[in-house]
Order: sequence, then C-alpha cells, then structure tokens
Amino acid sequence: MDNPYARPRYPLLIVLSGPSGVGKDTIARHLIDLEPNQFHFVVTATTRPPRANEQHGVDYFFYTMDEFAHLIETNELLEYAIVYDDYKGIPKQQIRDAVASGKDVIMRVDIQGAKTIRRLVPNAITIFLMAESEEAMINRLRERKTETSEGLNLRIAMARQELKRIEEFDYCVINAQSRQEESAAALLAIISAEHNRVKQAPVIL
Repeated sequence: MDNPYARPRYPLLIVLSGPSGVGKDTIARHLIDLEPNQFHFVVTATTRPPRANEQHGVDYFFYTMDEFAHLIETNELLEYAIVYDDYKGIPKQQIRDAVASGKDVIMRVDIQGAKTIRRLVPNAITIFLMAESEEAMINRLRERKTETSEGLNLRIAMARQELKRIEEFDYCVINAQSRQEESAAALLAIISAEHNRVKQAPVIL
C-alpha cells in the first residue's frame, strides 16, 4: 500500500446463522436500532405464508411459487433452498444497493445458506448464534407455538445437528435470553475489528 493513510473502508457482508429459535432476527434488528445509519438488514424471500403480525417487505418478502421461480430463472437470488417444505432465498438487488450506499449488510440464513454464501462471497463474515444452553434453545422453540408436536421434534433434532457445524463459522456469539444488549455488543465488537483489518476487499456478487 503506497499510502497507509488512504486505506479503503469497504462495507461488510455479515452473515448471521444458527439453529431455529436462537434469535437471529431479534439480534439483527437490535443492531440496526443501535446503529441505523450503519446497517442494512436483508429481507429474505420465502414461499411460506406469513405468520401473525408478519409484514411483507419487512419480515419477509412473501412470494408465490411462480414469483419465486422467476427470481431463480433471472439469477436474482444470491442463494436459495427448501426449508421445511418452503423455499427461501436472498434477493441480490438489496445487497447491491446497500453496499453502493456504503452500509454494512446483515443477513440471517440457515446453516446451509451460510455455507453457500461463504463459497460465493469468500470475504463474507459468518457468525454462529446460539442459545446459552440446549434447554434454553428447546424452550424457545416450544414457546413459539408455531409447530405441531411432530414439527417441533423435527426442529429440535435439526437444531442439535446444526450445532455440530459451528466450526464452519468465523465467530460464535451466545445470545442469552433477556441479554440481547451483551450479544449486540459482542457483534458490534466483531464488526469493528473486521473494519480495522489491514487487508480488506469489496463485496462482489
């Protein structure tokens, strides 16, 4: 580098992942509340119907199968997968627009999606979120009351398997119940450290 005082600052692509029920959405939105001008939270596209109080374009983009197929055909999804019989994917244009504005991009995806994004965007920062214990994780899934008994058992089994893949990630953060401020502070520390790396590279889709 010819001029160390002119070191570039590139926006980051931050990938939050982890088992169901660990609070990926909650902690991402908490970060944005803390630093609204720094982050853009990517809204995921899905073919599942909205749950109570979920809004199109805020919680998810709720698409029909035909609409989702069009996004696949036009190569406008960074990644997509079938998750519990529904399609989910990350629209590319949001990321392009956010990076162009200079904002760090936060997205929450499942474990397999995080692996795909790391392959497509090697300089993405991957962070594994987990509950403070297996008991706490299971209790959160039960409290959601969005599954049948069989569906709940499937999610618990999947979550236990996903925990085994923690070493695929750059960082791990414990998101304990009622201690989101500490979790958010840990995430902000990681993001600050990444911005202070000597060697940085732009996000390219």
